[in-house]
Amino acid sequence: MTEAQRSTIDAAEVDRFSRMAAEWWNPQGKFRPLHKFNPTRLAYIKEKVCAHYGIDPNSPRPFAGLRLLDIGCGGGLLCEPMARLGAAVVGADASETNIEVAKIHAVQSGLAIDYRATTAEALAAAGEQFDIVLNMEVVEHVADVELYLTACAQMVKPGGVTFVATINRTLKALGLAIFGAEYVLRWLPRGTHQYEKLVRPEELEGPLTQAGLEITEKVGVTYNPLADSWNRSSDTDVNYMVLAIRP
Repeated sequence: MTEAQRSTIDAAEVDRFSRMAAEWWNPQGKFRPLHKFNPTRLAYIKEKVCAHYGIDPNSPRPFAGLRLLDIGCGGGLLCEPMARLGAAVVGADASETNIEVAKIHAVQSGLAIDYRATTAEALAAAGEQFDIVLNMEVVEHVADVELYLTACAQMVKPGGVTFVATINRTLKALGLAIFGAEYVLRWLPRGTHQYEKLVRPEELEGPLTQAGLEITEKVGVTYNPLADSWNRSSDTDVNYMVLAIRP
């Protein structure tokens, strides 16, 4: 396959999430795990962005003046809180259905968000640049991980920051994130994640560093069943987040 023919789109994955699009904003629906996970990742993003840019996290709109991309934004579960923090938000997703759901909900919420049905490589080819690039729970659903991560990295401005969150390809993740979450607890529809498409940290870090980024932190995210909550952890065997900057 030539460079021009490469694509990050996995049509089956786009179709899968398009069929579930109406569920995005139902906290008890098919995306309930993301709703439960959101406070942890939002707190992490806010903390690290404020520290990176020297912003007072207690200011009313700490992200004001920052341009942010949420790639693979789905129905906008991260875009809306980022807009409320003051960022100029672009939400991009390969599913036109997801984008339409996100647009409708943003209007209902009174938020101005630039939603686009497009891909990372198309945005990068257009020369788009951002202070913050969010890449959360997406990389395990794309067709070409290297192309996707390279395109995302290209859009991080000098001095900018990016976050990548995904699931590690380990036997522990197979047991908990796939078998446990999809077949036993039924948190997610069966087939949401495929073991062979899960991504190990080194498989993320290689393309990002080759694209000129510096990995500054890697943190795990674990589920506490007693508290029914997600928390940051040193355990990266299942869910983890990588933070990187462009010097």
